[in-house]
Amino acid sequence: MTEHLLDELAWRGLISQTTGDDELRAALDEGPITLYCGFDPTAPSLHIGNLVQILTVRRFQLAGHKPLMLVGGATGLIGDPKMAGERTLNPVEVVHQWVERIRGQIEPFMSFEGENAARMVNNYEWTKDMSAIELLRDVGKYFRLGTMIAKDTVARRLHSDEGISYTEFSYQVMQGMDFLELYRRYGCTLQTGGSDQWGNLTSGTELTRKAEGVSVHALSTPLITKADGTKFGKTESGTVWLDPAMTSPYAFYQFWLNQADADVISYLKVFTFLPREEIEALEVKVAEEPFRREAQRTLAWEATTLVHGEAAAQGAVDASQALFGRGELGTLDESTLSGCAQELGGADVPAGTTIVDALVAAGIVDSRSAARRAVQEGGAYVNNERADDPELVLSTDHALAGGWVVVRRGKKSVGIVRPVA
Repeated sequence: MTEHLLDELAWRGLISQTTGDDELRAALDEGPITLYCGFDPTAPSLHIGNLVQILTVRRFQLAGHKPLMLVGGATGLIGDPKMAGERTLNPVEVVHQWVERIRGQIEPFMSFEGENAARMVNNYEWTKDMSAIELLRDVGKYFRLGTMIAKDTVARRLHSDEGISYTEFSYQVMQGMDFLELYRRYGCTLQTGGSDQWGNLTSGTELTRKAEGVSVHALSTPLITKADGTKFGKTESGTVWLDPAMTSPYAFYQFWLNQADADVISYLKVFTFLPREEIEALEVKVAEEPFRREAQRTLAWEATTLVHGEAAAQGAVDASQALFGRGELGTLDESTLSGCAQELGGADVPAGTTIVDALVAAGIVDSRSAARRAVQEGGAYVNNERADDPELVLSTDHALAGGWVVVRRGKKSVGIVRPVA
C-alpha cells in the first residue's frame, strides 16, 4: 500500500502547521488538487531555504497533484516585512529581471507535461491594472485590522523603534489576494510555505472563505535549523544560493558535505528524494561508522545533482579529491577552480611570489617562519607536488586553468592563489 502523502511529509519533517489535518487529508483523498507556492524576487537568486518549498511542491506533483509556481512580480515590488527593519524597495525593472531569473531556477524542478502539469504564474498579471479604489473596495473590505496587526512580524515591528510602513503592512493583503485569484482562475485550494509565512498563508485562506464562501487549505513547513541551534543555509562567505554564479557547484557540494552527523539524516529527508529505506540505512551507518561520512557524501551528491546536474556534481567531487592530492588538478576547468577559490578564500598575489609567501597569503599558516618550516619539513605542496625549496617562485609553469595555483600544507590544509602582474 502506497504511503499517504501527508504521512510521508510528516516523516520527512515537512509539516509545521495546517489549517486542518483531517480536512486536508480528505481533500487530497478526493482526487488531485491544485496547489501553489509563491516566491518573491527580492534578490537575483533563490537560496536553499527556498529549495525546501520547491521540493515540497514537487512531492505533491509526484503524488498526482497540480502545482502552480508563483513568482511575485507584484509582491516582490512591496516586500514581505522582515522581523527587523524596513526593506529597501528595488527598482521595477530590476524586480522584473529577477522574476525571469527565479522562474528559470524553478522550472527545472517541475514537470510541465501530463494531466498534472505545473504552471508558472506571476501576480503582476492581475495587479498591474488594479486601481487603489478597487483594491480597497473589492479586497480590503474583507480584512480586519485587529487580525492584521496580530501577525507575528507586524506585531513585533509595531512595537519596535523603526515601526512598519503602510506599504509593508499591506503585504498580507497582496498575498491573500493571490490565493483568491488562483482559486478563481485555476480552482487552487492549497497554499504551501515556510512557517514564518503562516500569517500570510492564513490571510489567503480567510480572504477566499469570506469572498467565495469556500474552505481552502494551507500547509507550512518548519524552518530548517541545525541541531546546535545555529542558522542553517549560511557559510562564512554568506548565503548558499541556487545560482551557480553566486554559489559555485563546488561550494554548494562542500556545504552539504560539511554537515554534522546530528543534522545529516534530517537534511537527507528534506533535500533529497531518496526512499525511506535508503535513508534509514544511512542513519545506521552514521551511528555505526560515522568516520566514513557516507551519509554526508550521499547528501552532497544528491542535493548538488538536483540543483546543478550530475556533471556539475561530478566536477565538484573531482575538485574536492584533486585539491587534497587524490586526483589530477590539471583536469579542472576555470569555473571549477574559481568556485574552489570562492570557497577557500582564494587570494591574488604579486607575480614572483614564493611558496612561503603563497602559504601565508592563502591563510594556511600564520607567518613566513611557519611557512618556511613547513617547506623545510617536507610538508608543503604546489599543485600536489612537494615543494622542497623555500625560495621556489610560483610561475606560469604552475598556473592551472584561470591562472590559479593550489598550495597545501600536509594533508588537510589547502588554499589557492593567483599570481598577477
